[in-house]
Amino acid sequence: MQNTGMSSPPHANDSTSPASRPQRIAMPLGKVIERQEMGLRLRAERKHRGLTLRAVAERSGVSLPTLSKMELGQVSISYDKFVAVARALGIDIAQFFGPGAPDEPGAEDGQAPTFTRSAIEQAPNYRSDQYDHHMLAVDFPQKKMIPAYSRIRARTLAEFPDYNRHPGQEFLLVLAGALRVCFENGEDVTLGATESVYFDSSVGHVYLSTSDVDAQVLIVMTDA
Repeated sequence: MQNTGMSSPPHANDSTSPASRPQRIAMPLGKVIERQEMGLRLRAERKHRGLTLRAVAERSGVSLPTLSKMELGQVSISYDKFVAVARALGIDIAQFFGPGAPDEPGAEDGQAPTFTRSAIEQAPNYRSDQYDHHMLAVDFPQKKMIPAYSRIRARTLAEFPDYNRHPGQEFLLVLAGALRVCFENGEDVTLGATESVYFDSSVGHVYLSTSDVDAQVLIVMTDA
């Protein structure tokens, strides 16, 4: 997910054109959270804490115009922006994806259950311009890891305005298809089904499907 401070954007030198991308496979039937709904959730969390857009922008490092567009549902929201805004609001990032109102009971009282169970077909689905993320374990409070099942729709570096970067570490396991992870330092790694990669999320990175179908992956991220 993209950082607001642009550094070295990906280069449009990838050989696969978006126009030639294969037909998408039908997604599982989890609840789709559209940009407008996510914007309303962000606004509700901010208002609930009595914070102005400017205050959240200053705390998060996300620019005021970008934050405003996020709340209005005018842009898709990348993971690093979710992390930055969640930190600025002092909440678990999963509250953006849960079904209820701000500060649901159990979300911040430290009383974590022994376990929670997730099913992909029931997980909330947030679609960015490049990825489809099904957020898992959203009802486990104060998580130290953020797991997601994702389909990678992007095929070229030109589809990204910037590399994704955020604090923490990231683990990715390819479940089906093939994937290339490109880093802003010029390195990249290509993975097939059952292969995985673990890396420092603060290094700019993007995922690209290299198979005829969208790659399906399990991603586990930390935000610190």
